[in-house]
Order: sequence, then C-alpha cells, then structure tokens
Amino acid sequence: MVTAKKSAFCIVLLYACFLVNHACDHDGVRFGYSGSIGPNYWGRLSPNFTLCSKGISQSPIDIVKDEAVYNPQLEPLERNYTATNATIVDNVFNIALRYNDTAETVVGGIKYKLKQLHWHSPSEHTINGQRFAMELHMVHFTEDGNITVVAVLYRYGKPDPFLFQIKDQLAELHAEGCKAEKGNPLPVGVVNMTELKQGADRYYRYVGSLSAPPCTENVIWNILAEVREMTKEQADDLMALLEGSYRHNSRPLQPLNGRTVQLYDRSLKIRKML
Repeated sequence: MVTAKKSAFCIVLLYACFLVNHACDHDGVRFGYSGSIGPNYWGRLSPNFTLCSKGISQSPIDIVKDEAVYNPQLEPLERNYTATNATIVDNVFNIALRYNDTAETVVGGIKYKLKQLHWHSPSEHTINGQRFAMELHMVHFTEDGNITVVAVLYRYGKPDPFLFQIKDQLAELHAEGCKAEKGNPLPVGVVNMTELKQGADRYYRYVGSLSAPPCTENVIWNILAEVREMTKEQADDLMALLEGSYRHNSRPLQPLNGRTVQLYDRSLKIRKML
C-alpha cells in the first residue's frame, strides 16, 4: 500500500518529469494548448492526467473581487527570497527558472521551498473577467510534496527589473535551440529576488490545482492583487523561445464549483485592529 508521503513524492516526481519533457525529445506524453492535445483533451492523453478532466478543484479561475471573502486570520505572505543561484530551461510549454532550495515562502505556518518559476501568456487567472498580458507562477513544494503557488499578473507598461537579470540567458537559450532543450539548463548565476518580494499587502487565496498536466489538486494559490508591469518586448522575448503553438500557453478558466476565494488585505486588517 502506497503511503501518503510516497504518493505525494510520486506527484512531485511526475510533475518534475513534465518540466523536462523537451520539444526536441518526443518520448513520453505530449500536451499542448490547441488541437487534439489541447486543454479539452488533456484528461484523455494519459491515465496520469485524469484530474485535468475529472477534477473538481481545478485552476485557473476568474476572481470576482466582490465575492472574495476577507479573512482576518490570513497572514502576510512571508517570502524569504534571497539572492540565489538559478538555471534557465525551455520546458516546451514554458520558460522556467529553477532554484536550489535556498528561497522559501511560509503559508499557514508551513515552509515551502521555491523550486521554479515560469510565465504564461496571456494570464491564466482573470480578475473580474479581465485577462492580463502575462502571469508569473512561483511554484513551491514542501518536503512531503505539498504545493503552493504565488502568482503575479502583468500588464504592458514599464520594464520589469527582474527580467533584466536573465535577458542575456534568454538570448543564449534561443541561440542554442534544441541543444539546450535536451536537458541542459543554462546557468544564470546569482539572481536577485528582491523584486519578487514586493506586492504582498493584498492577495487572493484559494485551493486549486496545477494549471498544466497532471493537474494535481490541493494546490494553495496566492494571487497578488497588485498588477505589475513589463514591456511588450520583454514578454515577446520570453515567448519567442517557445514553438509557435506554445506561445499562447494559458489554460481556459475552470469552474469554481463552490470554492471560496479568500482575501488578505493589510490595510483592512490594520483598520479593524484600531
């Protein structure tokens, strides 16, 4: 009988496998965002993807501001993001930075290690039905396989300082093409994480899933309410590395199915304490 801990480990391992299932290597199950391998068919592509069609707590969702429930028990997002080494890789369906377990966040008193972050275009989550230009997912795991994601929405505007740090590596990854895609992540060096610690005074929280196969559920989502900015050129640089069909890598919205979206708002919490 598989223990809960082993089961959780298997989920992490499975998800990790799909993070390195490269476009130049056609072994394994492929999924995409259009056609016969698009989101409507994910649940049929593999027994491991069943939750993509049968799950009842799936992501992404539309966040309706007036329906979000303020929860005074929620705490500020504690993100211990220090300057740390990272590598960059083309995962076929996104561009990701991988980390070495030195960055972490605390959710519900539990420490989660930052494993990787990646981008979606356009945003997967919407606010009051509004979709944004990009969405950043910072994916964290506990040692026993629990998952929490911190998401940041972006509109086009001023440059995003964080992306300046990986501009040269994006160009190098593009130049190496399939050589880089076959399991050879490029070293980025030390990445300053200060920019990613901002904007935690207000966020939405709900329980959902990974937004790509295997669509694992019981993922705690934290979507920052503050919409940040990046230039269209920066967004194009991120997406240009992907094959054409993956440059629009957003899963359609999923039904809420009775779930509650909670709100943390520091200003409300302060006012209620006065």
